[in-house]
Amino acid sequence: MFWLFYNYHTKYPYQKKIWIKVCFLHETNKAILVFCNRKKLWIPKSRVYKVKLKTGVFEIYTKESPAISHYKI
Repeated sequence: MFWLFYNYHTKYPYQKKIWIKVCFLHETNKAILVFCNRKKLWIPKSRVYKVKLKTGVFEIYTKESPAISHYKI
């Protein structure tokens, strides 16, 4: 049975999670519009795990994706 999980993870590896500093602009039921590094970016709420407020700036703990990976802390 263990080999079943092993094959699954070799085909679909774990996604990394990263912290990014953002400023919230707008929120809908399914996504958040944020401002980060002079760009606006929609992040689906299903990818957001934690949100922290530090010195007036929000930090989001989210899954890494090609669109978000440029904004790492």
